[in-house]
Amino acid sequence: MKAIIIAAGSSSRLQLAEGKPKGLLDINGKTIFDRQISLFRSNGIDEIIIITGKHGLGIKNVSYINDEHYEQHEVLGSLMAAKDEIKGRVLTSYSDILFDELILLQLLEFSGDIGIPVDLDWEKSYDGRTHHPKSEADNVLIRNKKIISIQKRIEKTTGNDVIGEFLGPMILSEKGSEIFVENYLKLLQTHQGPFHKAPSLKNAYLTDMLQELIDLGYEVDPIIVNSKWCEIDTPQDLEKARKLFS
Repeated sequence: MKAIIIAAGSSSRLQLAEGKPKGLLDINGKTIFDRQISLFRSNGIDEIIIITGKHGLGIKNVSYINDEHYEQHEVLGSLMAAKDEIKGRVLTSYSDILFDELILLQLLEFSGDIGIPVDLDWEKSYDGRTHHPKSEADNVLIRNKKIISIQKRIEKTTGNDVIGEFLGPMILSEKGSEIFVENYLKLLQTHQGPFHKAPSLKNAYLTDMLQELIDLGYEVDPIIVNSKWCEIDTPQDLEKARKLFS
């Protein structure tokens, strides 16, 4: 099994020196990359690939794929710079997400084709998060245990609807990897104009591609998590992460 970490971009809100990847941020003596890689390796994921932009990372015993066009597209385009590596069972993650071992174990135990972790108790994490409000959350609408929609600012439409937040990682089976890559390659050949919530396929996020698969009739399964995780996008988030992962 392999893990692919998307780390081509940087964050203007964190004002990192020379636009370096957020994965190099220090969380109590260890970078985000250090923490992610250590967690993956301790749970049997030995093949780790990092998608980079203009900065080298100098991390040993991992593979790198350089996204030469990272400034010309969004996260989905960066992930697909590694499309030739999305084969077999694959875990993908962002470089600015921290999650504990319990969440990783849930992902590894997933037996479907395409799974994403969802936090149903997500709103409490936005208390005091004034620099990254709740409206920016990637919401997931679940109806009868199935994901119907994934986008920002979702509202319930029936009494059976449940809304959570997508954490960012994705787990694919061998078949799931084929579904994901094949449908993306078809879109490259045929799609024009806006793509779900993005102005174009080039400017799409992972959530847009997941919604495309849902609309095509593929099951993207929610993996309901209730453990420690955080996204680090602002100085407030960084302070919270250092408290949460002390």
